[in-house]
Order: sequence, then C-alpha cells, then structure tokens
Amino acid sequence: MLTKIFQHELDSRFEETPSVGLIVLATDYTIEDEFRLILEKFPAVRLHHSRIANIDSITPESLADMAGRITDCASILTPDSEIDVIAYGCTSATMTIGEEEVFQLIRRAKPGSTVTTPITAAFAAFRAFHAKRIGVITPYIEEVNKTVIRHIQRGGFDVPVLGTFEEERDSIVSRISQASIENAVQEITQSNDVDAVFVSCTSIKMVKFCEQLEKDMGLPITSSNHAMAWHALRLAGFTTKPDGLGSLYGILLDFREPEKPPAKTISPDK
Repeated sequence: MLTKIFQHELDSRFEETPSVGLIVLATDYTIEDEFRLILEKFPAVRLHHSRIANIDSITPESLADMAGRITDCASILTPDSEIDVIAYGCTSATMTIGEEEVFQLIRRAKPGSTVTTPITAAFAAFRAFHAKRIGVITPYIEEVNKTVIRHIQRGGFDVPVLGTFEEERDSIVSRISQASIENAVQEITQSNDVDAVFVSCTSIKMVKFCEQLEKDMGLPITSSNHAMAWHALRLAGFTTKPDGLGSLYGILLDFREPEKPPAKTISPDK
C-alpha cells in the first residue's frame, strides 16, 4: 500500500473568529437549542460546549454541589487554545455559589477568558433597559426563590413581584409550555408596577417568542438564555443588532462594562 504524506497550511480564520464557551448542565434540555436560534443571526462566532454533572432536583444543596466541577468543565473547552468568553449556564447555581466565585473557578482553567453567567447577563440587561423594578418569574421551589430574590436585591434592583411554577425537577422545567410562560408574564405585569420582566432558568424556553411577548406586554422582557447569549456576544465584540430577538438585541453594552471584579485571586494549582 502506498502512503502519501501531504503538506498542509493552517486556516488563520480559526484564531481570528470570536469564540464563546458554554458550560451546560447535564439536566438542561433547552440552552443549546436556544443558543443555536440566536447564533443563526451571528454566524461569525465559534461556539464550544462542555457539560457539567448535576442531579435533576433543583435544591440549594444540588446547586452548591456543582462548584467543585466548574473548573474541570471549563478546562475541556478548547483545551489547547484560548476562548474569548465563557458562559456558565445555571442561573440559580450562580446565585447560590456566588458570581465572583464562579468567575474564579472558571479562570482557574481559562485565566484569559471573560466570564458571564445568566444573572450577570440579566443585571447587564436590566441596566441596558434602564429598569429598576423587575418582575421575576422562576420555576423554583421556595428555598431557591429566596436566594434569587436576595441576589437580585443585592444587585441594586427591586423585585415587586415574584411568580413561580414551583417545580423542583430540571427535566420537567424544560417542558413548561409557551402558553404557561405567557400567562405567567401577563399575570405578574397586570397589577404590578414593573419596568421589565426576567424569566429565570436556562431550562425555560423563551427565545422564539420573547419579541412578540414584549410587544404584547409593552415592556422589556428577557430570560436566562436570552440575556446570557446577548451578553456573551457583546463581550466577544459583536455589534450586530438583529431583528426577531426582542429589544435587548438592539442594545450595545456600555462596552465591556459588566463583570464584577473577583474578590480574591485563586492560584491555578490550589
């Protein structure tokens, strides 16, 4: 058998193309589909995925348990090259573990990456909306909701009303219908003075109908996936303002403004 060895050149566009890494919960059936819908309008981006082990039950204990696996999951995102932005795909776990701690755990593996999370992105979205009073909808049980409200309030925002589906299983949350979400948004905005609505949890599907829901309600609306994709893309340098994704995607960051600085430095070998 004849074997031929060919010379090859490297395509420089790989390193030149902005990259986003996404850490996805093992129990999340939604986030990848929603990111794909959004990235259809941002074709010049490389998206890389890593999955983090977790259990289906959404409790303070199960959320906090993920902290010990975040660094390893970040490390297997393009291990031999840099990645511009890394997004950790769990809203409630970020608030349970702490935003700064999540940033540090990811930077143990990827010290040069910018980091975002769903709640980091939501805060940037609220500021972009000039919104102070946030109507919040979650799928969570009461213990998790308490953490969510405290975190949002500590971020400088008021929460006049909280709506919840009170569902503990992540795999069930991914199946909550569009009609259920629309009804919840309508109910919490009818008799409450809010500037914007945030639907928390990356397992909730909302990207397809977010724009129409905004038009129907007459106020800004975003969700965990919707906000985090916008934030990651803006942090990666994209200034595209595509149609069909709602008012948030017509807004640019006050550029590179958002991450909270880490409280302390964690050495890579610690």
